[in-house]
Formats: sequence, C-alpha cells, structure tokens
Amino acid sequence: MKLLVLGGSVFLGRHVVETALARGHAVTLFNRGKTAPDLFPEVERIRGDRNGDLDGLRGRQWDAVIDTSGMLHLAVRASAELLADSVSHFTFISSVSAYAGLTRRRSSDEESPLARLPRGAARSAAREHYGAQKAACERAVREALLGRALVVRPGLIVGPHDPSDRFTYWPERVARGGRVLAPGSPANPVQVVDARDLAAWLVSCAEARTVGTFNATGPARPLTMRGLLTACRDALAAEARFTWVSDEFLRRRRVRPFLDLPLWMLERDAGFFRVSSAKARAQDLVYRPLAETVRDTQAWSATRPDPARKLGLAPEREAELLRAWRNVR
Repeated sequence: MKLLVLGGSVFLGRHVVETALARGHAVTLFNRGKTAPDLFPEVERIRGDRNGDLDGLRGRQWDAVIDTSGMLHLAVRASAELLADSVSHFTFISSVSAYAGLTRRRSSDEESPLARLPRGAARSAAREHYGAQKAACERAVREALLGRALVVRPGLIVGPHDPSDRFTYWPERVARGGRVLAPGSPANPVQVVDARDLAAWLVSCAEARTVGTFNATGPARPLTMRGLLTACRDALAAEARFTWVSDEFLRRRRVRPFLDLPLWMLERDAGFFRVSSAKARAQDLVYRPLAETVRDTQAWSATRPDPARKLGLAPEREAELLRAWRNVR
C-alpha cells in the first residue's frame, strides 16, 4: 500500500509510520519538517504547510491517507478536497472532544450530538473551540471523500513518545515511591488508549478500506483511577502508598484538574471518560495490557534529557498538600 501520512513525526503519527513500515508499506510524509526532521530517513518526505502550502501534494497518487495533524477545518477541507481524486481511502483523526456537552454526559457513543463552531470562529484555534473545530473537520472530510472516509475519535492517547505528560506523570510519580497524592474518588472513571494499539488499528483499517465513524477509547474493560494507580505500582514494583484527597480540598487550594494532577476529573466533567468504544472493538481494535503501557512509558520517559515536565505537581507542592490534608482530617 502507498500511504500518505499528514504529520507523522509526533506521537501517534510516529507510531502510525512505524507500524506501516513494519508491514511493508511505502510511506510518504507531508509536514513542515520542523519536528524530528531526521526521523524515518528511509521514507519519502514532502515539505509543505497544510495552512497554505499544499503544492507538493498536487499531481500525486496514493492508496490511502491518514491525517493525524488536522486541527482547523478550513485547512483540513483544503487538503481533503485536493486529495479527493488522488486517494482511495482517507482516515481523519478527530477526538471525543468533538461531542457537544461531552463532560456532562453519563455516556456517549458515535450517535451523540456534535459541537458546532460559533459564528465568527472558523479560523480560531482557541482551546474552547477545539472540539467544534474537530467536528467541523470531520464534516469537511466526509463531504470531500464521499463514502471513502474513516473518522476516528480517540480519547486520551498514551504511551511512549507522548509529549503532553498527561499520562506520563503517573508512572513517573509512582516510580519515585513514597506517599503519592491520589486525587478525588478512587472509583472515578479513566479511559486511555495506547498509541501503538491505535496506530496498528488505523493501519489495518486503511488496508481494509474501512469507512464510518468510530470512537477509539480504551481499555476494553472499565478502568478507575484506583485501578490505574495500582497498575502503575504493580507494573513498576514501586514502593508507593496512595493518599486519596477529596475534590473539595484540592479545589479550595486551587489545584487544577488535569493540569496539576493529570487524569483527575471532577464528577461534573467525568463524561470525558465515559465514551463507548464498543463499535471499534467489534471492528478489531485490541489493547495491550495496561502494565505494558506503564512500563514502556516509564522506560521511554527515563531517556528524556530535559527533566522539566509540562503537567503535574512539583514534589514540593505535593508534599505541602499532603501535609495540609493530614492536618484537616
């Protein structure tokens, strides 16, 4: 298969390329060449910018496209329309954030209503428009490809090479051991999908020309915050003890959900982790053991040269909060 990847140098795109090459496909990357430009020296590269410079894609033919980098619907529409006569199959990576009112829902599936961009926000990349932009991107791809499009809505993608630290914080923190501040209720839901499992499924879908819309959350069975932290401790054989601290206490001390404590969601927002992946699982999306994801993520993270992390509590701040919690109980 001749596969074009829009992106392909960061996280999910990187794993898509690795999977495709391992299966013997001929891969072409289209990106700006600003991130990891020396990665995958054996593949063809087309330099360009989907926000205005698509000339390198003109006059070419591929069997399939996987778009891992589309964020703004005007840019996604332009690339999808340009490629519509050049490819047989187009995969667009959307997000569960495309659902309207996602965080307040008890559950969501592929038929749940989608967010819509407010008037005047067509070019906005603001955080509050992220989900609506993704939903608009989906519509653009479907309209351009006319029955040849696969739209995939992942939740939280995790694993090696994740630049966000949204999941990596927990294997790193648990590996250090000691008393670990565990946020909220131990029973709070968590959903994560390993980027390598998602990438393998995406390439399989491109090979099979699978079309339609699929959520791609994980794991296969319900996971709680307690289950995740316990999996980290067991997988890493860490000497960690969890102290569960209430939502109200953390809110009063201005601890930010998901930013200061990744994966911590207040109950009112927990719908983000209640998205059904039954349709994708029926289409052969499979998951490796969570322990493997934990170990591999920690092993990769240990190789990063820069100790600064994007998310999570600094050790001093965590210790301060634990002392305060002990004093109020």
